[in-house]
Amino acid sequence: MRSRKLLSALLAVGAALSVAPVLGGCTARAGYVVETETVPPPPRHERVVFRPGFVWVQGHWVRSGDHWRWRDGYYERERAGYVYEHGRWDRRGRSHVWVEGRWRPRASVTIQGRI
Repeated sequence: MRSRKLLSALLAVGAALSVAPVLGGCTARAGYVVETETVPPPPRHERVVFRPGFVWVQGHWVRSGDHWRWRDGYYERERAGYVYEHGRWDRRGRSHVWVEGRWRPRASVTIQGRI
């Protein structure tokens, strides 16, 4: 009986923690959220070679203490039916917030009418 209560409590805490970022208005992959009042430097130019079946995920600046550090881009395998939206720095008030890139379903268009 005691182990059942402990399991229920752990499940409740896990559920609360998984919903907390959504309720706060911030979502991020793997807990990666950065907010800073310092303007990020302009992106570096990266040489990208076309690789069939892969998508290039652009590199970006990462705040490390009081300094900016460049995180190199990388290739990620394509996902059928999805499009990759690159990450970006968004200005929110006086702050800058990193919005992680994500895969979203490819939009499909259906045209109805007579032929």
